[in-house]
Amino acid sequence: MSAEATNSVTPGPMPGAVSGSLTPAAPRRRTRPRIDLRRLGRAALLGPAVRDRLPDAISHVVEAHRAHHPDADLDPLRRAYVLAESSHRGQMRKSGEPYITHPLAVTLILAELGAETTTLTASLLHDTVEDTDVTLDQVRDQFGEEVRYLVDGVTKLEKVDYGAAAEPETFRKMLVATGNDVRVMSIKLADRLHNMRTLGVMRPEKQERIAKVTRDVLIPLAERLGVQALKTELEDLVFAILHPEEYARTRELIVRNADRADDPLAEVADEVRGVLREADIAADVLIRPRHFVSVHRVSRKRGRLRGSDFGRVLVLVNEDADCYGVLGELHTCMTPVVSEFKDFIAVPKFNLYQSLHTAVARQDGQVVEVLIRTHQMHKVAEAGVVALGNPYAPAPDDPADGEHVDPTRPGWLSRLLDWQEAAPDPDHFWSTLREDLAQDREITVFRPDGGTIGLPEGATCVDAAYAQYGEDAHACIGARVNGRLATLSTVLKDGDTVQLLMGQDPASEPSREWLEHAHTPAARIAIQRWLAAHPAQAEAQEGQAQPAQDRTAARQAAAGASDTGTTDAVGGAGRGAGTDVLSELPGASARLARCCTPVPPDDITGFAVRGGAVTVHRVECAAVARMKDAERAEVGVRWGETAECRVTLVAESFVRPHLLADLTEAMALEGAEIVSATVEPPAQQQVRHTYTVQLPDAAHLPALMRAMRNVAGVYDVSRAQPQTQSG
Repeated sequence: MSAEATNSVTPGPMPGAVSGSLTPAAPRRRTRPRIDLRRLGRAALLGPAVRDRLPDAISHVVEAHRAHHPDADLDPLRRAYVLAESSHRGQMRKSGEPYITHPLAVTLILAELGAETTTLTASLLHDTVEDTDVTLDQVRDQFGEEVRYLVDGVTKLEKVDYGAAAEPETFRKMLVATGNDVRVMSIKLADRLHNMRTLGVMRPEKQERIAKVTRDVLIPLAERLGVQALKTELEDLVFAILHPEEYARTRELIVRNADRADDPLAEVADEVRGVLREADIAADVLIRPRHFVSVHRVSRKRGRLRGSDFGRVLVLVNEDADCYGVLGELHTCMTPVVSEFKDFIAVPKFNLYQSLHTAVARQDGQVVEVLIRTHQMHKVAEAGVVALGNPYAPAPDDPADGEHVDPTRPGWLSRLLDWQEAAPDPDHFWSTLREDLAQDREITVFRPDGGTIGLPEGATCVDAAYAQYGEDAHACIGARVNGRLATLSTVLKDGDTVQLLMGQDPASEPSREWLEHAHTPAARIAIQRWLAAHPAQAEAQEGQAQPAQDRTAARQAAAGASDTGTTDAVGGAGRGAGTDVLSELPGASARLARCCTPVPPDDITGFAVRGGAVTVHRVECAAVARMKDAERAEVGVRWGETAECRVTLVAESFVRPHLLADLTEAMALEGAEIVSATVEPPAQQQVRHTYTVQLPDAAHLPALMRAMRNVAGVYDVSRAQPQTQSG
């Protein structure tokens, strides 16, 4: 069964509370009396109510539901309760309570958040298929396909069939179902919240296991779906189980603060009310206590807490424009802390959250945070996707058979659903899911065509390539970020414009080194699958020569895109590369890095790589710092006798007819073999050319650069600079 115990691990949360219930000083959100689940259980044992009459046991659910949906049809709830009660009759929770108290409590949580009738109906039935003889076909026949889908989405897979893989595969199934209907995850989150509230009779080791899964998977999902009311209480319950001593200390801090004679938050709230009254702005001004985990985080960050650290002032208004009016009045009449201002109305968070954040300073130096939002924004901030009602109901003006756009399918969920298909086994899926969900902020980058790519914070150009092109990104040879050439390892920032440069060579292949720069599961899984499917090429990347790779290297060097590849410097294995580099590692062959294309007399250093080779970089190359940070073994290297060398040059010119022909002819006359070339689209009558060339000797380089500068229209020629380290 999905809910097994009742005694709460903490004295704080009461069944039916949605958020803030752990904080002793928190004001009650409703005047409704506390709900006694034992009494509801006894009522449930009396059997179904008279036909067409609502059972007394769900009166609290109905009251909460009608507060949000006064015109809702309650008949599905009555019928769902009757089926759930009769099918669960005789089943008891480990605490001794009738099992029906669990689906009642889960449904009440969702009703308090404003869930619509279909979600509540499915919530009442969410354990019937898993724990009773009721079938999905019966659910569909009595309640329709939507309810059947939601119940199926939260039904666990049997351990008998899946063994140790049952839990990860259940979550995989649930996430796929959530991709089609986010209400599946809403029910699961409420289900887990009630189970966490009533975890006390479980063995400590099982409490800890459930708490860790809640922390690693369900709390991040609640955050991404914007259901802050569930997320914050889940955080506090997990905190109490996994860190009981710190929880107790934090609770004591909150209790002591509640006994204070003075309350700076109340004083600032009164001052805000006065300011808004004078400005004739209608607003509700409330004190919003921090939950336990939030207080704990603030105490770790600031040390000794002051009264203003235990909560924030919340201002609720009617219209979006009023939010900015309130902000203007507060910044005019009080002392604002400008660095604390954030506008999540103009730029909402990826989880639907909208609000203005600011802070004001008191004369005693205490800083009070202020949140400003509309009542509707507040509802969404608390309930997230649950507040959207039924997002799949067609709009009145939609054609009956028209495709309805899903407003709840965010970028992070689409990415998760994409990569989970490629996860090779349950263990890999489970570990990757936890790692993916641990990245808590999302950024948006723009494509040159105006489209967008959603990525987690810390993502690189490698991640953007696989997000846009899937496995075709194996052919990516570089990128431009905000118009400038960048390495594929460049860490992207919110709002960057990214143009990915794709090669045409069918022999193109991803580099093993890309794994170091891939932050998204989609990128890592795609690269790992290619490496596993091409073991010979993968091994060659570790130090063995491979002509096809050299061709890819030339294109990457031309684009300034690779920071890890190499071309042979000695031994004759590499095509057309014969510069002699001597290393202090006996018997090792030296290979010139493609990212910075060193040539004599550049200052160089080397690093040992697998396969008995040494990769050689210019000392100012960004890859050097990265490899030192990774504690890669540095090897002394120096130039020996020079023969052929390869170098990347950048020519800046004005646009004119036949320029390209004249420039390549001048280079050929100097004995330069052009290995690869890229010409960027003209901008403001200027154009940038990048050439990777093979020279018979490094001494020819100055003459070549002079000859290129002498071509009419060319105003500068320079060596391609090593990319600076990003992020």
